Amino acid sequence: MNGGGAQTGYTEAPDDEGPTPANGSNGHNPAQSPDPAWPKLAPAAYHGLAGEVVAQILPHTESDPVALLLQYLISFGNSIGRQPYYLVERTRHFCNLFAVLVGSTAKARKGTAADRIRTIFEVADRDWADNRTQGGASSGEGVIWAVHDPIFSLRKGKLEMTDEGVADKRLLLDEREFFQALAVMRREGNILSRVLRDAYDCRRILATLTKNSPARATEAFISIIGHITLTELRDMLDHASMANGFANRFLFACVRRSKLLPDGGAPDDEIVNQLGAATLQALTAARTREGICMTDAAAQHWRQIYPKLSCEQSGLFGAIVARAEAQTIRLALIYALLDNAPQIDCVHLEAALALWSFCEASAGYVFGDLIGDPTADTILRLLRNSGAIGMTRTEISNALGRHVSANKIDAALGKLSAANKVFCGTRKTTGRSVQIWLAK
Repeated sequence: MNGGGAQTGYTEAPDDEGPTPANGSNGHNPAQSPDPAWPKLAPAAYHGLAGEVVAQILPHTESDPVALLLQYLISFGNSIGRQPYYLVERTRHFCNLFAVLVGSTAKARKGTAADRIRTIFEVADRDWADNRTQGGASSGEGVIWAVHDPIFSLRKGKLEMTDEGVADKRLLLDEREFFQALAVMRREGNILSRVLRDAYDCRRILATLTKNSPARATEAFISIIGHITLTELRDMLDHASMANGFANRFLFACVRRSKLLPDGGAPDDEIVNQLGAATLQALTAARTREGICMTDAAAQHWRQIYPKLSCEQSGLFGAIVARAEAQTIRLALIYALLDNAPQIDCVHLEAALALWSFCEASAGYVFGDLIGDPTADTILRLLRNSGAIGMTRTEISNALGRHVSANKIDAALGKLSAANKVFCGTRKTTGRSVQIWLAK
Protein backbone atom coordinates (compact mmCIF):
# COMPACT_ATOMS: atom_id res chain seq x y z
CA MET A 1 0.00 0.00 0.00
CA ASN A 2 1.34 3.41 -0.91
CA GLY A 3 0.13 6.31 1.20
CA GLY A 4 2.71 8.72 -0.09
CA GLY A 5 0.56 11.00 -2.16
CA ALA A 6 -0.05 9.52 -5.61
CA GLN A 7 -3.62 9.25 -6.83
CA THR A 8 -3.23 5.49 -6.98
CA GLY A 9 -5.55 3.53 -9.25
CA TYR A 10 -7.25 6.53 -10.86
CA THR A 11 -7.19 8.42 -14.11
CA GLU A 12 -9.02 11.63 -14.80
CA ALA A 13 -12.50 11.03 -16.19
CA PRO A 14 -14.04 13.16 -18.93
CA ASP A 15 -16.19 16.19 -18.15
CA ASP A 16 -14.93 16.36 -14.55
CA GLU A 17 -16.98 13.31 -13.61
CA GLY A 18 -14.41 12.50 -10.97
CA PRO A 19 -11.95 9.61 -10.74
CA THR A 20 -12.24 6.49 -12.80
CA PRO A 21 -11.20 3.15 -11.28
CA ALA A 22 -8.26 1.52 -12.97
CA ASN A 23 -10.51 -1.28 -14.24
CA GLY A 24 -12.22 1.19 -16.61
CA SER A 25 -15.65 1.40 -14.93
CA ASN A 26 -16.77 4.99 -14.39
CA GLY A 27 -18.64 3.98 -11.25
CA HIS A 28 -22.03 5.33 -12.43
CA ASN A 29 -25.26 3.40 -12.57
CA PRO A 30 -26.11 2.91 -16.26
CA ALA A 31 -29.81 2.74 -15.37
CA GLN A 32 -29.66 6.16 -13.75
CA SER A 33 -30.69 9.18 -15.79
CA PRO A 34 -28.05 11.93 -15.78
CA ASP A 35 -28.67 15.06 -13.73
CA PRO A 36 -26.62 18.01 -15.03
CA ALA A 37 -27.02 19.82 -11.70
CA TRP A 38 -25.58 16.92 -9.69
CA PRO A 39 -22.30 17.95 -7.99
CA LYS A 40 -19.07 16.57 -9.47
CA LEU A 41 -15.96 15.78 -7.46
CA ALA A 42 -12.58 16.74 -8.92
CA PRO A 43 -9.97 13.93 -9.03
CA ALA A 44 -7.64 15.89 -6.70
CA ALA A 45 -9.81 14.80 -3.74
CA TYR A 46 -8.74 11.18 -4.27
CA HIS A 47 -5.26 11.85 -2.97
CA GLY A 48 -2.95 9.38 -1.30
CA LEU A 49 -4.14 6.51 0.86
CA ALA A 50 -7.73 7.74 0.90
CA GLY A 51 -7.81 7.59 -2.90
CA GLU A 52 -6.25 4.16 -2.86
CA VAL A 53 -8.92 2.88 -0.47
CA VAL A 54 -11.66 4.12 -2.80
CA ALA A 55 -9.91 2.66 -5.86
CA GLN A 56 -9.61 -0.77 -4.26
CA ILE A 57 -13.15 -0.90 -2.82
CA LEU A 58 -15.19 0.81 -5.57
CA PRO A 59 -15.21 -2.05 -8.12
CA HIS A 60 -16.78 -4.32 -5.49
CA THR A 61 -19.61 -2.10 -4.23
CA GLU A 62 -22.66 -0.16 -5.38
CA SER A 63 -21.66 2.68 -3.03
CA ASP A 64 -20.89 6.17 -4.29
CA PRO A 65 -17.11 6.86 -4.33
CA VAL A 66 -17.74 10.13 -2.49
CA ALA A 67 -19.51 8.23 0.29
CA LEU A 68 -16.53 5.86 0.56
CA LEU A 69 -14.09 8.76 0.62
CA LEU A 70 -15.89 10.75 3.32
CA GLN A 71 -16.53 7.67 5.46
CA TYR A 72 -12.85 6.85 5.34
CA LEU A 73 -11.55 10.37 6.02
CA ILE A 74 -13.92 10.95 8.95
CA SER A 75 -13.28 7.51 10.43
CA PHE A 76 -9.53 8.04 10.16
CA GLY A 77 -9.75 11.48 11.76
CA ASN A 78 -11.78 10.22 14.71
CA SER A 79 -9.67 7.12 15.21
CA ILE A 80 -6.55 9.29 15.55
CA GLY A 81 -7.97 11.03 18.59
CA ARG A 82 -7.47 14.49 20.03
CA GLN A 83 -3.75 14.94 19.39
CA PRO A 84 -2.82 16.57 16.06
CA TYR A 85 -4.21 20.03 15.43
CA TYR A 86 -3.79 23.10 13.26
CA LEU A 87 -3.73 26.40 15.14
CA VAL A 88 -5.75 29.38 13.89
CA GLU A 89 -5.07 32.33 16.21
CA ARG A 90 -5.88 30.70 19.58
CA THR A 91 -8.24 28.05 18.21
CA ARG A 92 -7.10 24.48 17.70
CA HIS A 93 -8.68 22.69 14.76
CA PHE A 94 -8.53 18.95 15.28
CA CYS A 95 -9.35 16.07 12.92
CA ASN A 96 -13.00 15.65 13.91
CA LEU A 97 -15.49 16.27 11.12
CA PHE A 98 -19.28 16.21 10.81
CA ALA A 99 -20.83 15.08 7.52
CA VAL A 100 -24.24 14.18 6.14
CA LEU A 101 -24.52 11.85 3.15
CA VAL A 102 -27.60 12.94 1.22
CA GLY A 103 -29.16 10.39 -1.10
CA SER A 104 -31.78 11.34 -3.62
CA THR A 105 -33.59 8.15 -2.58
CA ALA A 106 -33.32 5.47 0.08
CA LYS A 107 -31.37 3.34 -2.42
CA ALA A 108 -28.23 5.50 -2.45
CA ARG A 109 -26.23 2.78 -0.66
CA LYS A 110 -25.08 5.13 2.11
CA GLY A 111 -25.02 2.37 4.71
CA THR A 112 -23.20 0.06 2.34
CA ALA A 113 -20.35 2.58 2.13
CA ALA A 114 -20.14 2.73 5.93
CA ASP A 115 -19.99 -1.06 6.20
CA ARG A 116 -17.27 -1.30 3.55
CA ILE A 117 -15.03 1.22 5.34
CA ARG A 118 -15.72 -0.34 8.73
CA THR A 119 -14.05 -3.60 7.61
CA ILE A 120 -10.81 -1.68 7.05
CA PHE A 121 -10.90 -0.17 10.53
CA GLU A 122 -11.68 -3.54 12.07
CA VAL A 123 -8.16 -4.37 10.93
CA ALA A 124 -6.57 -0.98 11.70
CA ASP A 125 -8.21 -0.24 15.08
CA ARG A 126 -10.56 -3.02 16.20
CA ASP A 127 -11.29 -1.52 19.62
CA TRP A 128 -12.38 1.78 18.06
CA ALA A 129 -14.48 0.05 15.40
CA ASP A 130 -16.23 -2.16 17.98
CA ASN A 131 -16.61 0.22 20.91
CA ARG A 132 -16.27 3.83 19.80
CA THR A 133 -18.73 3.94 16.91
CA GLN A 134 -22.31 4.29 18.05
CA GLY A 135 -25.64 5.46 16.68
CA GLY A 136 -28.95 6.68 18.00
CA ALA A 137 -28.10 10.17 19.25
CA SER A 138 -31.39 11.37 20.73
CA SER A 139 -30.31 13.84 23.39
CA GLY A 140 -27.38 15.99 24.39
CA GLU A 141 -27.26 14.20 27.73
CA GLY A 142 -26.95 10.87 25.90
CA VAL A 143 -24.03 12.08 23.81
CA ILE A 144 -22.23 13.37 26.91
CA TRP A 145 -22.89 10.08 28.71
CA ALA A 146 -21.18 8.14 25.91
CA VAL A 147 -17.90 9.93 26.76
CA HIS A 148 -18.55 10.96 30.37
CA ASP A 149 -15.94 11.47 33.09
CA PRO A 150 -15.85 9.51 36.35
CA ILE A 151 -18.67 10.50 38.70
CA PHE A 152 -18.05 11.04 42.41
CA SER A 153 -20.64 11.26 45.16
CA LEU A 154 -20.35 12.36 48.78
CA ARG A 155 -20.88 9.41 51.09
CA LYS A 156 -20.37 9.65 54.85
CA GLY A 157 -18.39 12.83 54.36
CA LYS A 158 -16.08 11.33 51.73
CA LEU A 159 -16.04 11.55 47.97
CA GLU A 160 -16.40 8.13 46.41
CA MET A 161 -16.36 7.15 42.76
CA THR A 162 -19.82 5.87 41.84
CA ASP A 163 -19.15 5.56 38.10
CA GLU A 164 -15.74 5.08 36.53
CA GLY A 165 -16.75 6.92 33.37
CA VAL A 166 -15.47 6.31 29.85
CA ALA A 167 -11.70 6.32 29.45
CA ASP A 168 -11.64 6.51 25.65
CA LYS A 169 -13.06 9.91 24.67
CA ARG A 170 -13.23 9.14 20.93
CA LEU A 171 -16.73 8.74 19.55
CA LEU A 172 -17.99 8.45 15.99
CA LEU A 173 -21.75 8.93 15.86
CA ASP A 174 -22.89 6.69 13.01
CA GLU A 175 -26.39 8.04 12.39
CA ARG A 176 -27.98 5.87 9.70
CA GLU A 177 -31.36 7.55 10.40
CA PHE A 178 -30.19 11.14 10.76
CA PHE A 179 -33.72 12.48 10.30
CA GLN A 180 -34.53 11.12 13.78
CA ALA A 181 -31.80 13.27 15.35
CA LEU A 182 -33.13 16.31 13.49
CA ALA A 183 -36.64 15.51 14.71
CA VAL A 184 -35.69 15.36 18.39
CA MET A 185 -33.80 18.65 18.14
CA ARG A 186 -37.14 20.35 17.45
CA ARG A 187 -38.45 19.36 20.86
CA GLU A 188 -38.53 22.08 23.46
CA GLY A 189 -35.71 21.75 25.97
CA ASN A 190 -33.66 19.29 23.89
CA ILE A 191 -29.99 20.30 24.02
CA LEU A 192 -28.65 17.95 21.34
CA SER A 193 -27.94 20.78 18.90
CA ARG A 194 -25.97 22.78 21.46
CA VAL A 195 -23.94 19.78 22.63
CA LEU A 196 -23.05 18.80 19.06
CA ARG A 197 -22.00 22.35 18.23
CA ASP A 198 -19.71 22.36 21.25
CA ALA A 199 -18.40 18.92 20.27
CA TYR A 200 -17.47 20.10 16.77
CA ASP A 201 -15.57 23.00 18.32
CA CYS A 202 -13.80 20.56 20.66
CA ARG A 203 -14.76 22.52 23.75
CA ARG A 204 -12.70 21.20 26.63
CA ILE A 205 -15.77 20.35 28.69
CA LEU A 206 -19.20 19.17 27.55
CA ALA A 207 -21.81 19.45 30.26
CA THR A 208 -25.42 20.29 30.99
CA LEU A 209 -26.77 22.82 33.46
CA THR A 210 -29.35 20.34 34.72
CA LYS A 211 -29.10 19.67 38.44
CA ASN A 212 -30.21 16.07 38.05
CA SER A 213 -27.66 15.31 35.33
CA PRO A 214 -24.17 15.40 36.89
CA ALA A 215 -22.41 13.88 33.88
CA ARG A 216 -19.76 15.88 32.06
CA ALA A 217 -17.10 15.01 29.54
CA THR A 218 -13.59 16.42 29.48
CA GLU A 219 -11.69 16.64 26.19
CA ALA A 220 -14.21 14.55 24.28
CA PHE A 221 -13.49 13.90 20.62
CA ILE A 222 -16.66 13.45 18.61
CA SER A 223 -17.31 13.08 14.88
CA ILE A 224 -20.59 12.44 13.04
CA ILE A 225 -21.61 10.73 9.82
CA GLY A 226 -25.32 11.07 9.14
CA HIS A 227 -27.38 9.38 6.41
CA ILE A 228 -30.56 10.96 5.09
CA THR A 229 -32.61 11.27 1.92
CA LEU A 230 -32.92 14.55 0.05
CA THR A 231 -36.61 14.92 0.89
CA GLU A 232 -36.09 14.13 4.58
CA LEU A 233 -33.29 16.67 4.89
CA ARG A 234 -35.28 19.44 3.25
CA ASP A 235 -38.29 18.64 5.42
CA MET A 236 -36.51 18.12 8.76
CA LEU A 237 -33.70 20.68 8.91
CA ASP A 238 -35.45 23.73 10.28
CA HIS A 239 -34.43 27.32 9.79
CA ALA A 240 -33.20 27.67 13.36
CA SER A 241 -30.62 24.92 12.72
CA MET A 242 -29.51 26.66 9.55
CA ALA A 243 -29.16 30.03 11.24
CA ASN A 244 -27.64 29.07 14.61
CA GLY A 245 -24.47 27.46 13.26
CA PHE A 246 -25.55 23.84 13.60
CA ALA A 247 -25.91 23.16 9.88
CA ASN A 248 -22.66 24.85 8.83
CA ARG A 249 -20.66 22.50 11.02
CA PHE A 250 -21.59 19.71 8.61
CA LEU A 251 -20.19 18.74 5.24
CA PHE A 252 -23.18 17.91 3.03
CA ALA A 253 -22.43 15.41 0.27
CA CYS A 254 -24.84 14.27 -2.42
CA VAL A 255 -24.42 10.54 -3.04
CA ARG A 256 -26.12 7.91 -5.17
CA ARG A 257 -25.73 4.29 -6.17
CA SER A 258 -22.63 4.03 -8.36
CA LYS A 259 -23.53 0.90 -10.31
CA LEU A 260 -25.71 -2.20 -10.32
CA LEU A 261 -24.22 -5.35 -8.84
CA PRO A 262 -27.06 -7.90 -8.79
CA ASP A 263 -24.85 -10.52 -7.13
CA GLY A 264 -23.27 -8.12 -4.69
CA GLY A 265 -19.54 -7.71 -4.39
CA ALA A 266 -16.72 -7.82 -1.90
CA PRO A 267 -12.97 -7.22 -2.12
CA ASP A 268 -11.00 -10.25 -1.05
CA ASP A 269 -9.62 -10.43 2.47
CA GLU A 270 -6.06 -9.74 1.28
CA ILE A 271 -7.07 -6.30 -0.07
CA VAL A 272 -8.93 -5.42 3.12
CA ASN A 273 -6.02 -6.56 5.28
CA GLN A 274 -3.54 -4.55 3.20
CA LEU A 275 -5.66 -1.41 3.42
CA GLY A 276 -6.15 -1.98 7.14
CA ALA A 277 -2.40 -2.39 7.68
CA ALA A 278 -1.65 0.80 5.71
CA THR A 279 -4.30 2.64 7.73
CA LEU A 280 -2.84 1.39 11.00
CA GLN A 281 0.61 2.59 9.93
CA ALA A 282 -0.78 6.05 9.17
CA LEU A 283 -2.74 6.12 12.45
CA THR A 284 0.31 5.15 14.49
CA ALA A 285 2.38 7.96 12.98
CA ALA A 286 -0.44 10.51 13.27
CA ARG A 287 -0.89 9.84 16.99
CA THR A 288 2.69 10.98 17.64
CA ARG A 289 2.02 14.47 16.26
CA GLU A 290 0.54 17.54 17.89
CA GLY A 291 0.69 21.04 16.41
CA ILE A 292 1.02 20.97 12.61
CA CYS A 293 1.63 23.97 10.38
CA MET A 294 1.92 24.53 6.62
CA THR A 295 4.93 24.48 4.38
CA ASP A 296 5.95 27.86 3.01
CA ALA A 297 4.48 26.98 -0.37
CA ALA A 298 1.19 25.84 1.18
CA ALA A 299 1.01 28.96 3.35
CA GLN A 300 1.41 31.15 0.27
CA HIS A 301 -1.26 29.14 -1.55
CA TRP A 302 -3.56 29.42 1.47
CA ARG A 303 -3.21 33.20 1.48
CA GLN A 304 -4.28 33.23 -2.17
CA ILE A 305 -7.40 31.10 -1.72
CA TYR A 306 -8.41 32.41 1.71
CA PRO A 307 -10.33 35.48 0.47
CA LYS A 308 -12.57 33.32 -1.71
CA LEU A 309 -13.22 30.85 1.09
CA SER A 310 -13.99 33.73 3.46
CA CYS A 311 -16.34 35.52 1.07
CA GLU A 312 -19.79 35.88 2.62
CA GLN A 313 -22.70 34.49 0.64
CA SER A 314 -26.27 35.58 1.10
CA GLY A 315 -29.32 33.72 2.35
CA LEU A 316 -29.61 30.36 4.01
CA PHE A 317 -27.15 28.81 1.59
CA GLY A 318 -24.58 31.37 2.75
CA ALA A 319 -25.25 30.44 6.38
CA ILE A 320 -24.78 26.74 5.63
CA VAL A 321 -21.38 27.15 3.91
CA ALA A 322 -20.07 29.81 6.29
CA ARG A 323 -17.34 27.58 7.76
CA ALA A 324 -15.51 27.00 4.50
CA GLU A 325 -12.10 27.91 5.96
CA ALA A 326 -12.42 25.63 9.00
CA GLN A 327 -13.75 22.69 7.00
CA THR A 328 -10.98 23.01 4.41
CA ILE A 329 -8.25 23.19 7.06
CA ARG A 330 -9.53 20.12 8.88
CA LEU A 331 -9.70 18.15 5.65
CA ALA A 332 -6.18 19.24 4.67
CA LEU A 333 -4.90 18.21 8.08
CA ILE A 334 -6.33 14.70 7.66
CA TYR A 335 -4.88 14.37 4.15
CA ALA A 336 -1.45 15.39 5.49
CA LEU A 337 -1.61 12.88 8.33
CA LEU A 338 -2.59 10.13 5.91
CA ASP A 339 0.63 10.95 4.02
CA ASN A 340 2.62 10.90 7.28
CA ALA A 341 3.67 14.43 6.37
CA PRO A 342 5.09 16.70 9.10
CA GLN A 343 3.35 19.72 7.51
CA ILE A 344 0.34 20.49 5.36
CA ASP A 345 1.57 20.91 1.79
CA CYS A 346 -0.04 22.27 -1.37
CA VAL A 347 -1.22 18.84 -2.50
CA HIS A 348 -3.15 18.43 0.77
CA LEU A 349 -4.78 21.84 0.36
CA GLU A 350 -5.76 20.99 -3.20
CA ALA A 351 -7.32 17.70 -2.10
CA ALA A 352 -9.20 19.45 0.69
CA LEU A 353 -10.38 22.23 -1.62
CA ALA A 354 -11.66 19.71 -4.15
CA LEU A 355 -13.71 17.91 -1.52
CA TRP A 356 -14.94 21.15 0.07
CA SER A 357 -16.01 22.45 -3.35
CA PHE A 358 -18.03 19.29 -3.87
CA CYS A 359 -19.69 19.67 -0.45
CA GLU A 360 -20.43 23.33 -1.17
CA ALA A 361 -22.01 22.36 -4.50
CA SER A 362 -23.99 19.65 -2.68
CA ALA A 363 -25.31 22.22 -0.21
CA GLY A 364 -26.35 24.35 -3.17
CA TYR A 365 -28.09 21.37 -4.76
CA VAL A 366 -30.01 20.66 -1.55
CA PHE A 367 -30.66 24.13 -0.15
CA GLY A 368 -29.86 26.61 -2.89
CA ASP A 369 -33.47 27.28 -3.82
CA LEU A 370 -34.70 28.03 -0.31
CA ILE A 371 -36.16 31.50 0.13
CA GLY A 372 -35.28 31.99 3.77
CA ASP A 373 -38.87 32.52 4.85
CA PRO A 374 -40.01 29.45 6.86
CA THR A 375 -43.58 29.67 5.63
CA ALA A 376 -42.55 30.13 2.00
CA ASP A 377 -40.07 27.26 2.14
CA THR A 378 -42.63 24.96 3.73
CA ILE A 379 -45.19 25.84 1.04
CA LEU A 380 -42.60 25.23 -1.68
CA ARG A 381 -41.93 21.74 -0.31
CA LEU A 382 -45.67 21.05 -0.15
CA LEU A 383 -46.15 22.14 -3.75
CA ARG A 384 -43.23 20.06 -4.96
CA ASN A 385 -44.63 17.02 -3.21
CA SER A 386 -48.03 17.63 -4.81
CA GLY A 387 -46.52 17.48 -8.30
CA ALA A 388 -48.78 18.24 -11.27
CA ILE A 389 -51.90 18.15 -9.08
CA GLY A 390 -50.94 21.34 -7.28
CA MET A 391 -52.72 22.73 -4.23
CA THR A 392 -55.51 25.21 -3.65
CA ARG A 393 -55.18 27.97 -1.06
CA THR A 394 -57.46 25.97 1.23
CA GLU A 395 -55.36 22.83 0.80
CA ILE A 396 -52.20 24.81 1.58
CA SER A 397 -53.82 26.24 4.71
CA ASN A 398 -54.96 22.78 5.81
CA ALA A 399 -51.48 21.33 5.22
CA LEU A 400 -50.06 24.08 7.43
CA GLY A 401 -52.41 23.01 10.20
CA ARG A 402 -54.62 26.08 9.77
CA HIS A 403 -52.22 27.91 12.07
CA VAL A 404 -50.93 30.35 9.44
CA SER A 405 -52.96 33.43 8.61
CA ALA A 406 -54.27 34.06 5.09
CA ASN A 407 -52.17 37.21 4.82
CA LYS A 408 -49.01 35.30 5.71
CA ILE A 409 -49.79 32.60 3.13
CA ASP A 410 -50.43 35.27 0.49
CA ALA A 411 -47.14 36.97 1.32
CA ALA A 412 -45.27 33.66 1.10
CA LEU A 413 -46.85 32.80 -2.25
CA GLY A 414 -45.93 36.28 -3.46
CA LYS A 415 -42.28 35.73 -2.52
CA LEU A 416 -42.21 32.35 -4.23
CA SER A 417 -43.85 33.74 -7.34
CA ALA A 418 -41.43 36.67 -7.47
CA ALA A 419 -38.55 34.20 -7.19
CA ASN A 420 -40.01 32.28 -10.15
CA LYS A 421 -40.41 29.11 -8.10
CA VAL A 422 -44.22 28.72 -8.29
CA PHE A 423 -47.03 29.71 -10.61
CA CYS A 424 -50.79 29.91 -10.47
CA GLY A 425 -53.01 27.63 -12.57
CA THR A 426 -56.44 26.09 -12.53
CA ARG A 427 -57.88 22.68 -11.75
CA LYS A 428 -61.18 21.59 -13.20
CA THR A 429 -63.71 20.15 -10.78
CA THR A 430 -67.36 19.24 -11.16
CA GLY A 431 -69.01 22.24 -12.78
CA ARG A 432 -66.25 24.76 -12.15
CA SER A 433 -62.54 25.49 -12.08
CA VAL A 434 -60.55 26.32 -8.99
CA GLN A 435 -57.31 28.25 -8.65
CA ILE A 436 -54.29 26.13 -7.73
CA TRP A 437 -50.60 26.75 -7.08
CA LEU A 438 -47.86 24.60 -8.56
CA ALA A 439 -44.11 24.41 -8.15
CA LYS A 440 -41.95 25.04 -11.21
